[in-house]
Amino acid sequence: MSVQIIVDSTVDMPERMKDRFRIVPLTVHFGAEEFIDGVTIDKHRFYELLVERDELPTTSQASPAAFDAIFSDVASVGDSAVVVTLASKFSGTYQSACIAAAEYDNIYIVDSKSAAIGSGILAEYALECVDKGMDAKTIAETLEKKRDEICLIALLDTLEYLKKGGRISKTVAFAGGLLNIKPVITVVDGEIQVIGKARGSKQGNNLLVQKIHESGGIDFDEPIILGYSGLSDSYLKKYVEDSRDIWQDKADSLDSTLICSVIGTHTGPGVVAVAFFKKG
Repeated sequence: MSVQIIVDSTVDMPERMKDRFRIVPLTVHFGAEEFIDGVTIDKHRFYELLVERDELPTTSQASPAAFDAIFSDVASVGDSAVVVTLASKFSGTYQSACIAAAEYDNIYIVDSKSAAIGSGILAEYALECVDKGMDAKTIAETLEKKRDEICLIALLDTLEYLKKGGRISKTVAFAGGLLNIKPVITVVDGEIQVIGKARGSKQGNNLLVQKIHESGGIDFDEPIILGYSGLSDSYLKKYVEDSRDIWQDKADSLDSTLICSVIGTHTGPGVVAVAFFKKG
């Protein structure tokens, strides 16, 4: 009996490892048009539409039926599974997974309490647990402890998308836009927190580096993923260059990925993010 790792489509990871996961998609809407995340729309096309269309897209959680379809397949071959989802405070996707899992034995649901690449490093860690021969129950219990060590820090180009999506107040967003503020945010226990503000990209990159140091530093023995949103990774490349002292001689290579459409709906383009496990 094998242990399968299942994620929802908001869990961002490098392309090289995607074939090791089963993925349950969420849905993105542009007006009356509906797209299945990662199935009928890819990340690049989403950001093209985000620029082309006047209306802000909306998103819908994955349904219990979508999870059930995969759970049924897992059970049919006698496997067990661990499911890693977007933070339950952001979406009903976790609850949908729990509803579907109630009909099965040996399927365990883990609320990552994070998002995008933050959930991605937890999912990557789950693969490492599989490779060590852990059973599904032990993996789920391990992930529920490990998620407290996740640090997700992101530099946003604007607060406008978080405002439109109702994730922050209009007052906070207005002040940021008025002063050309680039906010640095993190996710703590499934909630967005603004932890710093900078004027311009250079100050923003410096603040991102500062916040990494303040977190206690990066555990380079664990998964690390960098992320960006939009049609270009130029901001991310500049950040890596500006912060090379952090990575030099400590990481052989840095995995990066375009942030998924569902999360991109709420952050907009121009995001630079890093997710890592904090030093113990």
